[in-house]
Parts: sequence; C-alpha cells; structure tokens
Amino acid sequence: MTEATTRPVTLPLARVRPLDPPEDLARWREEDPIRPLAYPDGHQGWLVTGHAAARAILADPRFSTRIDLLHMPIPQRAAQFRSTLRRPGFFLRMDPPDHTRYRRLLAGQFTVRRMKLLEPRIEEITRDHLDAMEDVGGPIDLVRAFALPIPSLVICELLGVPYADRKKFQRDSAVLLSLDSTLEEVEAAMNDLLDYLDELVRRKRAEPDDDLVSGLATDTDLTDEELTGITTLLLIAGHETTANMLALGTYALLRNPAQLAAVRDKPEVVEDAVEELLRYLTVIHIGPVRAALEDVEIDGRLIRAGESVTLSVSAANRDPERFPEPDELDVTRNAGGHLTFGHGIHQCLGQQLARTEMRIAYPALLRRFPGLRLAVPPEEVPMRTNMAIYGVHRLPVTW
Repeated sequence: MTEATTRPVTLPLARVRPLDPPEDLARWREEDPIRPLAYPDGHQGWLVTGHAAARAILADPRFSTRIDLLHMPIPQRAAQFRSTLRRPGFFLRMDPPDHTRYRRLLAGQFTVRRMKLLEPRIEEITRDHLDAMEDVGGPIDLVRAFALPIPSLVICELLGVPYADRKKFQRDSAVLLSLDSTLEEVEAAMNDLLDYLDELVRRKRAEPDDDLVSGLATDTDLTDEELTGITTLLLIAGHETTANMLALGTYALLRNPAQLAAVRDKPEVVEDAVEELLRYLTVIHIGPVRAALEDVEIDGRLIRAGESVTLSVSAANRDPERFPEPDELDVTRNAGGHLTFGHGIHQCLGQQLARTEMRIAYPALLRRFPGLRLAVPPEEVPMRTNMAIYGVHRLPVTW
C-alpha cells in the first residue's frame, strides 16, 4: 500500500462521459480495489471498486444492511435513508431472520416460470405503447411515451395498484430518489405514498382480487403496516429501475449503431444484450452500503467491526479482471456475473421481471422504428446524475 491508497477519498458522482462511471473510480480500482472512504458524517470506512471483493462482501453474512448500522457516502442519502427506511416491511434494510421471513413470502411471485406467464401481457402493453407512439409521431420523449409507462403498468397490474394513480406514485418516487430533495420533502413524499398504499391494503383485505397484494393480505399473517411497507418497496423498485434501463439503454444503443443493429436484427443476441446493457450502464450508481458486524479481512484489508463499506457496482462491473475490454459495449458478450442486481441473499427480488421487460421492449421498439434516432445532439440529453438511480431525465427521439 502506498500513501495514495491509504488516504481517504470521497465518493465521486461527476461524469466526464455520460455512459461511463466517474473516471476516478477506474484509477482507484487499478491502484487498490479496497481503499479508505471518508463519509460526510465524519465516519471513515471503505470504498470497494473491484468485482471480486464486491461480490465477496455481498455474499458474506458478516456484513449487515441494517440502516441503524450504516453510514451513507453522500450527505443527501444519509438523512433520507434514516427518515424513510426504518419501517415495518422495508426488508431491503433488514438482516436474517427478519429479512428471510419477508423474502420467503415473496420469492415465489417472481420466479422465471411466473415471469414467463407474464410475457404475453408485457408484449401487449409494449405493442400498445408503440402503437400510440406511431399515432402521435415524432419527435417525442421516449421516457414519458415508452420507458416509464411500460414497467409502471406491469408492476401496477402485478401488485393490484390502480394505474390511474400513476402520477401520484411516480411523483412521490421521483422526490424520494432525488439527491436534491430536502429532508422535509422526502418525509412528505414518503408519508403521502404510505397513506395511499395503506388505504389500498385495507381495501384489498376487505375485497381481495387476483393480485399480489390481495394474496399477501389474505394468505399471510402480515400486518397492514408490514404489507404497506412491502408494497411501497416493490412499487418503487418495480418501475423506477427498469424505466431507467429502458431509456438509458436506448440512448446507449443509439450512440452505438452497430450494437443497435445487432439487438434489432438478431433475436439470438437479445438475452446477452440485456445482460451487457445491465453491466455496462449500471443504473445503481451509489452503493450498496454494508456494515461489518465483526472484524473481516477482505483482499488483504482488515475491515473492523462497525465500519461501513460502500460498494461501487459501476466500477466493479467495469473491472477488467472480470470483463475483458470492460469499457466497450458489446451486446454479444457473455456478461453473466455482473453485480447490477446485487449478489447473495439481498440479490434483487424482481430481477427476472426486469429482464423479461427489457428482452421484450428493446427489440420491439427498434424493429417498429428502424429509423429511430435522437432528436437532439447527444450532449443535450439531460442525465440523472442528481438521482439515486442513474439514467436520463428525458430522451427526445424521432424516426
């Protein structure tokens, strides 16, 4: 270790190129994949940029996700997380056995087999939005016309949330994920969303339907507060992450015409293309964060009990020791093993749903509009550097 690799750094967010992680991350990964990180509250923990180390920590039960143990790497998220996530049902920030209990109740709802059964409906939803785009004509904002409504409608139907109420939960979700939101704005948005979904849960108990929330309300011993927390997590995660992948992925393909042509014209590459876009773009660009429950040695570094560890998934997914030529977008590569959905017991519950939506939506869009192109210069597309989930705020396209 040199003096440069023992001096604490702060987590960078600024990007020189919109499709690449902050440049410092690659340099730090080459110098040392685990290095000291200075947290805004004065805590000194660790930043992990290497794939092997990040994967090992995600799978290690000696690292906790409990919010009361964590320090956040940027000041905005610290206050927001502590305000919003210490609630019943928010199993994202729980360790076993609490996490195990909630996860087991939900795991069967998101299997590959269940997602296969959803494919015809997802194809229909995608086709309907492409028809609407064709009727209106370009230029349009692809985020509003395609990328956001498709996963929103799918998760609404799966959970039993009225799609007519989408403006409410999309607005609240945007506030919760914005790094510019004040603590007061975050609390107001969370309370608004919880009040709305609490009322929905009570209706589902009284008049159950054929949806996930109704099933949990009638077939489990979850309290209303627990079920409201679970529904909140699934609703936000179920539309925000996939929406940003659809929009940012299209932007990336439009800037790489040969890769776009492969996704459009070669059905056999679509599955690999989805995994490669997930790896290359890594919309989860802040964290995840873990806290050591005891002293742990990882990759020659001693992480002491109580220290927080921020895992840069975007850097890990560009690690040349795991992915050759990692800064190249290659939709024909086998990108299996990327960490965009996490790893271990907290691996994303809805990953198969997200994959299914992307496998259907990308080629359908590109085949319907073979002349699809940006309606503004690439540098004028506004990027979501101020959001917890990366992507584009708008994507003006025409054809």
